[in-house]
Amino acid sequence: MVNNSNLMVGLTGGMGCGKSTAAARFAERGFRRLDADQVVRDELLPSREVTEAIRAKLGDAMLAADGSVRRHRVAEAVFKDPAALAWLEELLHPRLLARWREVIAASPGAAFIVEVPLLFEKGLENWFDFTVCVTTDSQSQLRRLELRGLPREQARERIARQLPLARKCELADHVLLNDGTSEFLREQVDALADRLLKTTPNRPAGRLHVSPS
Repeated sequence: MVNNSNLMVGLTGGMGCGKSTAAARFAERGFRRLDADQVVRDELLPSREVTEAIRAKLGDAMLAADGSVRRHRVAEAVFKDPAALAWLEELLHPRLLARWREVIAASPGAAFIVEVPLLFEKGLENWFDFTVCVTTDSQSQLRRLELRGLPREQARERIARQLPLARKCELADHVLLNDGTSEFLREQVDALADRLLKTTPNRPAGRLHVSPS
């Protein structure tokens, strides 16, 4: 646990399942939102220390003419090489956790919703009072990723590198279904937000599958 005065909720799920949509609604309900991918993209990758480490390890082709990291090239390189992926995670994850600590410490008593795609894969459950998994059916997941411009085969490869979605649902304290309309997901988030905001941190109320009544 990071700070006993904060309510910490970890949000995870598979690629294309709707984590960001759910997190945005939690934010509308008063949670402070932290997005692991956004922190990496906007704060860590632009840092000189990280940029130079990537160039030294993966080569000059990983950087654009202005010296910024070409994220898509880095992603292509590391997803084909497990050792390179492990190296990149070792580079980024300690810095990410340190940044989280700074943000959380600056808002004692606040409720946080933290998007972490690899929450269970990296054993981060102990950071949170509750964990939430957003799930959907496989065809909807692939369709959403294709709409983002990710070819279906690449999407399948990346999904296969994560913990199976069914297992994430088993491990999570709460599960949100994103198989229907955006309003359906919104109603589930509202119901769960109401329950969590009334719960004393560090006293989990048990596993709950949330569906609107």
